[in-house]
Amino acid sequence: MGYVQAMKPPVAQGSQSTYTDLLSVIEDMGKEIRPTYAGSKSAMERLKRGIIHARALVRECLAETERNART
Repeated sequence: MGYVQAMKPPVAQGSQSTYTDLLSVIEDMGKEIRPTYAGSKSAMERLKRGIIHARALVRECLAETERNART
């Protein structure tokens, strides 16, 4: 029991940090919405980068969830 569990990586820590990163990116994206509506091109670019980053983090979270479901 102890040896097999000791060999497993700390799954909760990795997925938790990815999820925390995702929440942070979403929060930052929220700050860019109003300036984007006002016509700020730099805010629009930051929002686009945030969306791309959030999509990547969502993929990582989904992959982690699928890995955890198999074990």
